This record gives sequence, structure tokens and C-alpha cells, in this order.
Amino acid sequence: MIARVPATSANLGPGFDVLGMAVSLWADIGLLAPDALVPEGAHRADEHHLATVAFRRLGGHGELWVRSPIPMGRGLGYSAAVRVGGLMLACAQRDGADSETVLGNSDEVLSHAAALEGHADNAAPAVLGGVVATTGDRSIRVPLGCDPTVVVWVPSSSTRTDHSRAALSTTVSMADAVFNIGHTAYLVAALAAGDVGALRHATDDRLHQQQRFVAVPLSLAAYEAALAAGAWCSWLSGSGPTVAAMCSAEMAPTIAASMGSGGHTKILQIAATGATLHR
Repeated sequence: MIARVPATSANLGPGFDVLGMAVSLWADIGLLAPDALVPEGAHRADEHHLATVAFRRLGGHGELWVRSPIPMGRGLGYSAAVRVGGLMLACAQRDGADSETVLGNSDEVLSHAAALEGHADNAAPAVLGGVVATTGDRSIRVPLGCDPTVVVWVPSSSTRTDHSRAALSTTVSMADAVFNIGHTAYLVAALAAGDVGALRHATDDRLHQQQRFVAVPLSLAAYEAALAAGAWCSWLSGSGPTVAAMCSAEMAPTIAASMGSGGHTKILQIAATGATLHR
């Protein structure tokens, strides 16, 4: 059995800890049959690996392998993807389920993945696909009225989420709280309406991005360059240091070329489906 789980980009600017997007970069997490070789390009997941820890949490037995192009520690949801994969495999193993039945366990998988992650903004789109709004133990996909290309700029440096979050203020002003609530609502409405002209304003943020950009000036430069080159919008992906931008398919190569030599770019799509199981 193999679980295939998309990478994700969280926050999307103002939606701190509540918005996330699945993108077309896929991790494969597999259950290793006894005495079988690890597939080409994969590595065996030891007992400390995030996928295995998640797998054991729901009673999974046996060994896992992981094959993933999702960079670790870069803000593209590697930890959520492999945890969701481990949880899915444990559910399938426990229930003797086929793919269709495993999808019925999405609430269970999401609940445990969010608990392991500490929040659901990456876990929810990894499970459900698309753009997802989440609050507490509830998540819902946002309908999309546009079909953007997503350009991600990935630097060679990494960021630890716990360190990045520790640098944020624990209190915010009423004005900043209202600003982010308004922009998050505006962003969801703009995506649903397909109003790409509204996205740049909608992704403005006052809670976390500017504080995080201080530690990653190359990411700030990539963010500003993407906007200057004509991206519909741009944001720091999760806690960074990756920067994501939305644009038309025709503009994607130009946007990618503008974002600087301090990292590499990937031209992706929003992943319409979330985690799936294959035999």
C-alpha cells in the first residue's frame, strides 16, 4: 500500500494558522512488505521518522518507506504530508480497507495529523486537497473561481517552525487583529469569486510575515520581486523560508525568473485532490 500526499503552503498571507493550500508536489509513503526491497529513490523510515511515529499512533505495524520531493524545513508541509501518509496507512491496515473506504477515515486522519502538527493549516489541505479554511477541529474547502499557477521559490536554508513562531509577538493590537480578519475574509471571497485583481490586497498581513522576513531577507527580496514582476499575489509559505506566488500560467516563467538566484523555483498547480491510497 502506498499513500500519496500533496505538499502544502500555509497561511497564504493573512490566514495565520487557518488557511492552507495543497500544491502539486507529492510525497509517497509506503508499507514495506516483509523481506521486500525499498523502492528506488525511497528511504526506509526508522522509528523516529515522523511518518512512522504517526503510523504507530494508530496501531500500525511493520516498516514504512518514504519517497518525497517535498523539501524538509522549508515551509511546504513536509511534516504534514508524511504524517498524513503514516496515519492513512495505519487506518487502511487496521480496517483492511480499500481506497474508497480509507477516504471515509479523513476526519480521523485529519484529527490526529493536526494534533501531531499542533495546528491544522497544513494537515487539512494535505488530506482534503485544494484551498482549505480550518478552525479548531473543523475544515472546509474553499471553492475556487480561478485556476492559478503557483510558483514557489525555495532557498537552500531551512526554518524550524517552533523557532519561527517563538519570534512572534504573543499579543496584537485590535487594529491588527481586525486587519487580518478582514483580509482573510476578503481573500476567501476573492478566491471564490475568481477576482484575481483583488488577491494582492487580500494577501496583506500584519501578524507574522514582516517579523519572519527579518530573519530571511532573501525571502523578502523574492516576495517583492514576484509582486514587481506581475504576480497576482505572494506570501511567505508557512513559517518560511519558501515564498509562494500566484499568477497566470503564461506569466509563471517570468515570475519564476524574477525571484532571485538565492534559491530554486518550482512551477506548480493547486492540487485538486488530497491524500490518496494506492495498492
